Amino acid sequence: MSTRTRTFVLVGVLVALLIAGVGSYYASASPDGLESTAAAQGFGDTARDSATAGSPLAGYSTAGVDDARLSSGLAGVVGVVLVLALASGLVLVVRRRRDPATHGLQD
Repeated sequence: MSTRTRTFVLVGVLVALLIAGVGSYYASASPDGLESTAAAQGFGDTARDSATAGSPLAGYSTAGVDDARLSSGLAGVVGVVLVLALASGLVLVVRRRRDPATHGLQD
Protein backbone atom coordinates (compact mmCIF):
# COMPACT_ATOMS: atom_id res chain seq x y z
CA MET A 1 0.00 0.00 0.00
CA SER A 2 1.41 3.39 -0.93
CA THR A 3 2.09 6.09 1.65
CA ARG A 4 -0.63 8.26 0.15
CA THR A 5 -3.21 5.47 0.39
CA ARG A 6 -2.13 4.61 3.91
CA THR A 7 -2.49 8.26 4.97
CA PHE A 8 -5.94 8.48 3.36
CA VAL A 9 -7.13 5.33 5.14
CA LEU A 10 -5.68 6.47 8.49
CA VAL A 11 -7.36 9.89 8.23
CA GLY A 12 -10.65 8.19 7.27
CA VAL A 13 -10.48 5.88 10.29
CA LEU A 14 -9.66 8.78 12.62
CA VAL A 15 -12.56 10.85 11.25
CA ALA A 16 -14.93 7.86 11.66
CA LEU A 17 -13.78 7.37 15.25
CA LEU A 18 -14.16 11.09 15.99
CA ILE A 19 -17.67 11.20 14.55
CA ALA A 20 -18.65 8.03 16.40
CA GLY A 21 -17.09 9.12 19.67
CA VAL A 22 -18.23 12.76 19.73
CA GLY A 23 -21.04 13.05 17.21
CA SER A 24 -23.02 10.12 18.60
CA TYR A 25 -23.85 12.12 21.73
CA TYR A 26 -25.52 14.78 19.61
CA ALA A 27 -27.64 12.37 17.55
CA SER A 28 -31.35 12.99 17.56
CA ALA A 29 -33.32 11.61 20.48
CA SER A 30 -36.46 11.57 18.31
CA PRO A 31 -37.80 8.18 17.26
CA ASP A 32 -36.61 6.80 13.93
CA GLY A 33 -38.92 6.44 10.91
CA LEU A 34 -40.30 3.06 11.91
CA GLU A 35 -41.01 4.09 15.49
CA SER A 36 -42.67 7.37 14.52
CA THR A 37 -44.81 5.64 11.86
CA ALA A 38 -45.90 3.03 14.41
CA ALA A 39 -46.82 5.80 16.85
CA ALA A 40 -48.71 7.73 14.15
CA GLN A 41 -50.66 4.60 13.16
CA GLY A 42 -51.52 3.81 16.78
CA PHE A 43 -49.57 0.61 17.37
CA GLY A 44 -46.32 2.04 18.72
CA ASP A 45 -47.08 0.84 22.25
CA THR A 46 -47.18 -2.82 21.14
CA ALA A 47 -43.41 -2.92 20.47
CA ARG A 48 -41.32 -5.44 22.38
CA ASP A 49 -37.62 -5.45 23.17
CA SER A 50 -35.43 -7.38 20.77
CA ALA A 51 -33.43 -10.43 21.79
CA THR A 52 -30.33 -8.21 21.97
CA ALA A 53 -31.86 -5.64 24.33
CA GLY A 54 -29.63 -6.84 27.16
CA SER A 55 -26.40 -6.77 25.17
CA PRO A 56 -23.48 -4.55 26.26
CA LEU A 57 -24.08 -1.97 23.50
CA ALA A 58 -27.90 -1.99 23.36
CA GLY A 59 -29.69 1.32 22.98
CA TYR A 60 -26.63 3.16 21.61
CA SER A 61 -25.02 3.09 25.03
CA THR A 62 -22.42 1.06 26.89
CA ALA A 63 -23.58 -1.11 29.79
CA GLY A 64 -21.92 -0.24 33.07
CA VAL A 65 -21.00 3.33 32.09
CA ASP A 66 -23.14 5.86 33.96
CA ASP A 67 -22.10 9.04 32.14
CA ALA A 68 -24.47 9.37 29.13
CA ARG A 69 -21.97 11.22 26.94
CA LEU A 70 -19.16 8.75 27.63
CA SER A 71 -21.50 5.77 27.29
CA SER A 72 -22.83 6.70 23.84
CA GLY A 73 -19.40 7.81 22.62
CA LEU A 74 -17.80 4.57 23.72
CA ALA A 75 -20.57 2.55 22.07
CA GLY A 76 -19.96 4.45 18.83
CA VAL A 77 -16.21 3.90 18.93
CA VAL A 78 -16.61 0.19 19.71
CA GLY A 79 -19.08 -0.10 16.83
CA VAL A 80 -16.67 1.55 14.38
CA VAL A 81 -13.79 -0.67 15.54
CA LEU A 82 -15.91 -3.82 15.17
CA VAL A 83 -17.08 -2.86 11.67
CA LEU A 84 -13.52 -2.02 10.60
CA ALA A 85 -12.23 -5.32 12.00
CA LEU A 86 -14.93 -7.33 10.20
CA ALA A 87 -14.43 -5.44 6.93
CA SER A 88 -10.64 -5.86 7.14
CA GLY A 89 -11.03 -9.58 7.77
CA LEU A 90 -13.37 -9.90 4.80
CA VAL A 91 -10.92 -8.04 2.56
CA LEU A 92 -8.11 -10.38 3.64
CA VAL A 93 -10.21 -13.48 2.94
CA VAL A 94 -11.28 -12.23 -0.49
CA ARG A 95 -7.76 -11.11 -1.36
CA ARG A 96 -6.33 -14.55 -0.49
CA ARG A 97 -8.91 -16.29 -2.67
CA ARG A 98 -8.01 -14.13 -5.65
CA ASP A 99 -4.25 -14.61 -5.23
CA PRO A 100 -3.02 -16.51 -8.34
CA ALA A 101 -0.21 -18.16 -6.36
CA THR A 102 -2.74 -20.05 -4.22
CA HIS A 103 -4.64 -21.37 -7.26
CA GLY A 104 -1.71 -22.57 -9.35
CA LEU A 105 -2.25 -19.79 -11.91
CA GLN A 106 1.27 -18.44 -11.92
CA ASP A 107 2.76 -17.15 -15.18
